[in-house]
Amino acid sequence: MTFWADTDVIHLLIAGARIKSVRSHLSVADLAALMRQGGRPAGPPPLPPAEQGEAVEVDRTVNRAGSVSLGQHLVLAAEILGGRRVGVRIEAATLSFFDLDTRQLLRTRPNPLAPADISRLRGVRPAGPPPQPATGPVPVQRRASNSGVVMVVGQKVALGRTHAGKTVTIEVTDTDLTIHTDAGPRTVRRTNDQPVRSIKAHRPRKIASAVATTGPAPADDGIAHDFA
Repeated sequence: MTFWADTDVIHLLIAGARIKSVRSHLSVADLAALMRQGGRPAGPPPLPPAEQGEAVEVDRTVNRAGSVSLGQHLVLAAEILGGRRVGVRIEAATLSFFDLDTRQLLRTRPNPLAPADISRLRGVRPAGPPPQPATGPVPVQRRASNSGVVMVVGQKVALGRTHAGKTVTIEVTDTDLTIHTDAGPRTVRRTNDQPVRSIKAHRPRKIASAVATTGPAPADDGIAHDFA
């Protein structure tokens, strides 16, 4: 068996025929060590040209602004994924961003790449099984306001002034919000279907200065708001 390896992907070959491709965990130093131990320059990757419309994958690190570089395109994944290493499944019309360990679907975006762009991507490999969305509750953190109120997925929940300024964990499902406090868990029904846009808690702040208004300025409610 022959291994074709770089820092992005490893191909396994028998008699020159590729039988499997997996994600690489090798560093540049690892590759240099393999060369000293009898390795040889590998040449081009042993991948057949992808058929038009065939799904492929690459790994990328999301930048601070929430985007990844795919050839000449800078594609928005999500700001909340900034700094995270993710997989990108590339299909004819869509890009699916997923967790590399669990293959959990994180975001879906339109695909701006032409077939010729895809074939030139660094570290491209045949796609694995389609990533699946999470089915369990999504845990998030929120910091209560001075009046003991939190906001998650656009819904305000009053916890009481005894929790003012405290950071709490909230499990979000399609139907409920379960808030974990010092007094134990408390579950309330969801009143909307807004998606989770922020995972970590932020210091409560008012947003009136960013909004144009024709009436009196709204009072500061001291609630930590959920931003995209």
